[in-house]
Amino acid sequence: MFLYKLNLHLRRSTLRSSRLLYKQLLTSTPINQRRNMRINYAPSTPPTTNPDGTPLPEAEQKATAEVYERVAARRKPRPLIPLDLALLHSPPIANGYNSLLGAIRTQAVMPQDILELSVCRVAILNGAVYEWNAHAPLALKAGVTAAQLQEVKGLPISTFTPEGKITNNVAKPVGSSLTDFQWEVVIFTDAMTKNIKVDDAIFAAIKSRFSEREVVELTVCIGAYNMVSRFLVTLDVGENNDKSMKDPVHIESELNKK
Repeated sequence: MFLYKLNLHLRRSTLRSSRLLYKQLLTSTPINQRRNMRINYAPSTPPTTNPDGTPLPEAEQKATAEVYERVAARRKPRPLIPLDLALLHSPPIANGYNSLLGAIRTQAVMPQDILELSVCRVAILNGAVYEWNAHAPLALKAGVTAAQLQEVKGLPISTFTPEGKITNNVAKPVGSSLTDFQWEVVIFTDAMTKNIKVDDAIFAAIKSRFSEREVVELTVCIGAYNMVSRFLVTLDVGENNDKSMKDPVHIESELNKK
């Protein structure tokens, strides 16, 4: 009887301890904090002090202010977005990012509909809600149809052998809304994103469609937005990780209202 009561007491104590630990886990990090980005956002105006309150050297203040101005100029007339305020913790990184992504978005000769289609596919592959919700409207504005975007959103993720050969999605589905070259761009994006190695046959299809400059621009675009998506998802920039990707038809409807 003594051993039975002792065992019962121990089990009850363990249960109480487990419940207390669970309660502590829930209350130690309030829900509203858990939904915030994993780090704080940088100030929306150029800082003049370090995080510890000490003043920044005058030269660094000037350099930081110039970076803020360049980033703001690229966003104009919109204000700085959450992605900017995450990157601006490191003004040199934000400056380099701004130059690279600005060149992709505004100076590439590759048609914007192709670039945006690839960005949207990267967002799908990496589960980057922020990236999808930002670039799906841009893809529609560039000429990608809602049906094409919906198809890209719903396509199975391509799988590959270690050598880079695709093992599914080889042929464009019957009745696909995508053009042949859009399909090839999607497969190329899948290969670069999920396998890194791109099979000669997949690359040959891209090379036959585009100039060497365009091939470089497309490849850089896919690589760059893989970087962006990983940054967004890891830090949960914009607090989008637990949200849904917007429906292309709904996005198109909202664009038509403007």
